[in-house]
Formats: sequence, structure tokens, C-alpha cells
Amino acid sequence: MTVEEPKRTRSTAQKAVISSALDNEKRFVSAQQLHRTLEDHGHTVGLATVYRQLNALSESGHADSITIAEKQLFRACAQDEHHHHLVCENCGKAVEIEPPSEDWMSTIAKAHGFEVTRHVFEIFGLCAECAASAQSR
Repeated sequence: MTVEEPKRTRSTAQKAVISSALDNEKRFVSAQQLHRTLEDHGHTVGLATVYRQLNALSESGHADSITIAEKQLFRACAQDEHHHHLVCENCGKAVEIEPPSEDWMSTIAKAHGFEVTRHVFEIFGLCAECAASAQSR
């Protein structure tokens, strides 16, 4: 009987091109948007592969993932620590922000009989460009 080695993820050209394309995005994008970008640059990668790789990047902490209007969006994550964003609901632009203090979150939770185990803090709205565009219509 042999002992199985731990399963390693393979490094493939498709993984590399998807990761690189996500790194080049400055906003949150959907798998479909990233797939279209890859096709526009001449890369042949299946949409299902893009979905799988984006989810793997998110699970490993190499990408942030948020949901807006039932759509999962991704952005490359350059930080190893937990962080938060202001996110434009129109174009996906994101700005990293400092959230309220951990003490504030703990105090609010305790006041309502909760113990904090984790948190998600994102603020959604329109960036200056999208807000100006919406007003001019």
C-alpha cells in the first residue's frame, strides 16, 4: 500500500493568463467580463475555466469576491490582511478603506447579545464619474 501525496494544484497556462488578466483589472469584474477581455486579447479559455479559477483565487485569498445584484464579482487582492472596500455598483471601481474599529464592532455586537465570529464590511454606491453621468441623463 502506498501513501498518497497531498494533492497539488497544477500551474497551467490558462491559470496564469486568468490570474494575469485579473491583476490588470482595477475594478471588480464578473467572470463573463474577464472571459470577454481574455477573448479580446486572443486567449482561448472556456468560461467554466474562468469561473473555476476565479473561485479558486478567491478561496485562496488571492482575489476578493463580492456580490452585487446577484452577480459575483472578483478583484485581485494584493493584501494578505483582511480589508474592506467602497464599491461602485455601476462600473465596479473599488477603493480600499478602513472600517469602523474592531472595538466598535464588538461593542455593538455585545449590546445586542452577539459574539463576533467574523465580519464583512463593504460600502456600495456610485463613484464620482458614474454619479456625474447619472445626473447628466
